[in-house]
Parts: sequence; structure tokens; C-alpha cells
Amino acid sequence: MTSKQRTGRALALTTVGALSLALLSPAAHAGADGVRPQCPRGLDCDWVPAAYQQTGDPADKETYGNYDTADRPHSNKIKFIVLHDTEEDFDTTLKIFQNPLKQTSAHYVVRSGDGHVTQMVKNEDVAWQAGNWYVNSHSIGIEQEGVATEGAKWYTPEMYRSTAALVRYLAAKYDIPLDRQHIIGHDGVPPTSAAGTKGMHWDPGTYWDWNRFMALLGRPTVPTARKASELITVSPRFKDNQQAFRDCEKGIDLPVQGSSAVPLHTEPSEDAPLFSDPGLHTDGSPGTNCAADWGSKISATQQAVVADHAPGWTAIWWYGKKAWFSTPARTRTTTPTSGYVVRPKAGRAEVPVYGVAYPEKSEYPADFADQRVGTALQYTIKAGQSYPGGGEAPTGFFYAPTIDSSYPLDHAYFRGKEKYVTVQIGHRIAFVKASDVDIVRAH
Repeated sequence: MTSKQRTGRALALTTVGALSLALLSPAAHAGADGVRPQCPRGLDCDWVPAAYQQTGDPADKETYGNYDTADRPHSNKIKFIVLHDTEEDFDTTLKIFQNPLKQTSAHYVVRSGDGHVTQMVKNEDVAWQAGNWYVNSHSIGIEQEGVATEGAKWYTPEMYRSTAALVRYLAAKYDIPLDRQHIIGHDGVPPTSAAGTKGMHWDPGTYWDWNRFMALLGRPTVPTARKASELITVSPRFKDNQQAFRDCEKGIDLPVQGSSAVPLHTEPSEDAPLFSDPGLHTDGSPGTNCAADWGSKISATQQAVVADHAPGWTAIWWYGKKAWFSTPARTRTTTPTSGYVVRPKAGRAEVPVYGVAYPEKSEYPADFADQRVGTALQYTIKAGQSYPGGGEAPTGFFYAPTIDSSYPLDHAYFRGKEKYVTVQIGHRIAFVKASDVDIVRAH
């Protein structure tokens, strides 16, 4: 589900009006407040507002829920769409977002049974949904009714169709690329700092059929490069990719079933330890087959750069090291892909990786107290390694600590001059300074 706490302070701005009625679906139902949902034509969609009110002492303007008003994309660009699952039923999710004490929200909620969509936060505003304030500030969050470890039974054809129609509409409206560095799961959101890695979420999980979903977006995985391309897209057929994972929170083995996830090993052998994300396994212990252990698996439709080959196996660059996965002959586990990769500039032994793209400290007003800057994550891109990506990430910090804009510089978006680009460093996206890397077309 969505992050239950904001990362950093709350941020806000003035809400703008609803979308032009000419662009709204005839099935879009206005709420009691007269607001019409921002949905594409033909999508069954209604408006039920999330809570926006104080939760404590009326004099304390910093204590409130469940989102922040803004003027996006004028105040700050919308560049990402984040897909979640609710871990609750549909009606309970709506009630949670209507309770300001919960301090969580999403822009949309999609019902499993019939694909009905309820919008709860305007797209101009910032939902508290991703556990990363930078991503929150630049994204739209879509909750899908379901439980990640029970995925296949919740993720219905109706849900896939509705979510895909909504994402196509939003991507076109806000000029968001339909690729997996911009259309991400909650499991693809980076932490804001190294210390926050273990607390990140991993929904919609291993049973969300990314191949199916990206095909519905009009971006099916097809070969776009020669067979020997260094850039590949992971593309196993969901129903044929039978995997055994474990719900480690409940201590139970999950049934072997179709999955988008492909296990990653440290060597080209099924007996080799699973890959260990250094941000998740800080003691150096091996990765696990826990559904929540995102570092030990790669998802269908995610891209990677080939680092090595062995009979029946392929190695990719993954969180700074080689990770191996099984690629038997005459299978479609990978697809050669054209595109761009990011690598350190000549002479750089390694470059730092960030979970945010905030301005430099010198770019804030001198008397501004919250000069938010990015701190490097545990991961680096080392000389000789390359990762998919290269799309520019907006550089900026959106500040508004109160519900009523009562502080100096409240509701301000601080733009930075340093350019960042997005990379797929592992299962999660991240950001690197453009000045540290070269962006080149994959061979």
C-alpha cells in the first residue's frame, strides 16, 4: 500500500481547477462537492476526496493529512506514475484516505472486481503515497485493490484494462514516457537516503503481470536491436515463468505460480546464493526468495545491461555487481533492446547514486532553513559498468510545511541548476548527476 508516513515535511500549494469537461469521460461522476474526476473518456470513474484537514492543536499548522495542494505541472513537473496495491479491500482503502490521522493517500484507487476508478487527490496536488518526497512531488500514484502475495486472484483483466487506460491518459497529458524508468511500481521507488532503504515498500509485487500491462499501454516487449545487444529487456511469459517465493512476514511458502519476477544469483548456477541488495542485507548475508526481497529478483519489462554470459545463463549489472539469471536456449527470457545506457565519464572510478534530485545547498536562499539536499545511497556506478536510463529528472525541492502556507517561503518549489538523469540501477530507479556520466546508445 502507500507509504503511511511522509518523508520529510508536508508540502502544499494552491489547488487548481478540474480538467476541462470536454476531456472528461461521460462515465465520470462528480462528487458531492461538485468536483469531476480527471479520467479518460469511457472509463467508469468517480470523485471521493481524501481528507485535507488538521489533526491536532488548531495552532499547529504542521499537523494535518492526507496530501498537499500544489499547482502541478506548473509548480513542479509530473514525470513518474507509481503503481501500488492496497493490501486492503477497496472500501476500506477509501476510508483510510478519508481519515487525516492515517497520513496517506493516492490520486486514484482501482477496484479489482470491475475496474471502477475512484479519484481521491487532484493531479495538481501531491499525494502522500511513495515514501520518497521527491518522487511524491513529481508523480501520480495509483492504488490497485489487492494483496501482493495473493496477486493473481486480485489483478483481474478489468483492473489491468482500467489502470492501463488511466496511465495512457495521464502519460499523454503530462508527457510521461511509457517506459519502466517512468511507469514504476512502488517497488521501483528509491529511498531518499541510505538509511531508509529497508523501510521501502515492494508492491504491487511479483504477481503483477508487467508484460501484459505494458502491452496494454501499447509498449509490448519486442526485439528492437540485434541479438547481441548489450541492452536487454527481461521478458519471460508470465504463465510459463513458474516461480516459488515465500511470504516471510507470515512464514509461509507461496504456491508455485506464474510471476513477472526472475531470480538473480551471484554465479551462473541454481545452487549459487541469491543476489544480496547491499542496502537491504547490510550484514552481507545472501539474498532470499522472500517476495519482499526485491534485490534478489528482476521484473519482466525491466531493462538491464549485459555484463557476461555462460551456457544457459546471462549476467547483468545490478546494484554495482554482476547478477546472474537463467536464460535457457530457445526461451524468451530476454529480448534485445535499443536504447540508451549511462556509464561513468572517462577517468571516473565510480559515481554516486541518489534517491532524489534536489538542488545544491547554495541554490537555496541563505536564510531558508530547510535547504534539502540529496545524500548518496549505498550504490555506485563503477568504471566498466553501464545501466539503462538517461532521461532527465527534474531538479527541485517542493517545500510547504503547513496546511495554510503560513511560513516564509511556504508552498515554494526550488529549482536547481544541476542536471540529473534517471537510471535503473537495480530493481529500483535512482538518479545520477549528468555531469558524472556519459549517456550513450547501447551497442
